[in-house]
Amino acid sequence: MTKSPNIRFDVASVLNRGCRDYQEDAIATDFPLGADFGYAVLSDGMGGHAAGDVASKIVVTEVFSELKFQSSDINKFKDNVGKVLKSAAISANECMAAHAANNPDTAGMGATLVAPVFVQDQLFWISIGDSPLYLLRDGNLRQLNEDHSLGPHIDYMVRSGMMSEDVGRNHPDRNALTSVLIGEVIERIDCPDRPFTLKDSDILIVASDGLQFLSDKQITDIITEHYEDGSAVIAEHLLDELRELNDPEQDNVCFSVIRFERRPEASDNANIFTAEFDRPSGRPRQVTTRPITRQSSEEPGEAATGTMMLEEEDEEDEAPINAKAAAQVHHKTNGQTGMNGRSKTEQPEAKPIFLRRRWLATDGGA
Repeated sequence: MTKSPNIRFDVASVLNRGCRDYQEDAIATDFPLGADFGYAVLSDGMGGHAAGDVASKIVVTEVFSELKFQSSDINKFKDNVGKVLKSAAISANECMAAHAANNPDTAGMGATLVAPVFVQDQLFWISIGDSPLYLLRDGNLRQLNEDHSLGPHIDYMVRSGMMSEDVGRNHPDRNALTSVLIGEVIERIDCPDRPFTLKDSDILIVASDGLQFLSDKQITDIITEHYEDGSAVIAEHLLDELRELNDPEQDNVCFSVIRFERRPEASDNANIFTAEFDRPSGRPRQVTTRPITRQSSEEPGEAATGTMMLEEEDEEDEAPINAKAAAQVHHKTNGQTGMNGRSKTEQPEAKPIFLRRRWLATDGGA
């Protein structure tokens, strides 16, 4: 696992039944704390209560487990993300075919798939069906993945004047899928060969089509208004907006909000003291620091543990002493006796380091 302290993913997910009697959507995410990679897997099932929920669970389970296994070696994984995603989708499709063969009552079940994978600032994805992957950047919302439904074709007919806007918006075949996982040949797979490069403050939303009961403008306005509040607040307000619509046809809704952040890297010359705080009342005046190594030309490796003391005097203006620089003692030998007159086997006594009254926080290193 790689770790980049300057990259952070803020992730929150929602799963809601809407006005349906059962839940056919499924989602799983994995963004290890402190790691610079992660992924989400979402599926929207079809086939009713007897099959749709099973189909989406099969897809999410198969794809998620394969990503989990392959990403254990992240250096190898990042060079083969596209191959891994395609292989996982094919395996999920085959698993669905096997399930339908052994359970005739689930024949005809199917599911969409959308799975974004983040490796540092590189975004990979696979998409089959009409579940959208949105990007909000600089206030503009757009769909990154292909829409494998008749919706884009109907929109083209509207733009070309072959169909009125009202007819196109309410066309009964608008949501008919041109590619989906049903245990047969997969007609179309959207899995770009080259990754998409993310920028600081990008917001990604991976969702089922239940989120599309909201307009692009509504989604954009909510994200923009609550961006600083974090992904969990954004997700909550998106769900609240869907509830306020009170649409009796509201489909299952499932989505994950992923905020990408790039923080400035720390300076290599940064002092071990990373912050200063007012000293809380009642706190002891003694704090333990990391071990401080005493170097010797003939007996290296011995260490003395220093203790930082806060001096009783109220001289607030004096700067804190760099503990490491103040405590290191270097010895040079001259025959059997060091330059300081001590025998080479005699070690100087460790002395405490005195600081003026400041409450200091270290970086916690060992």
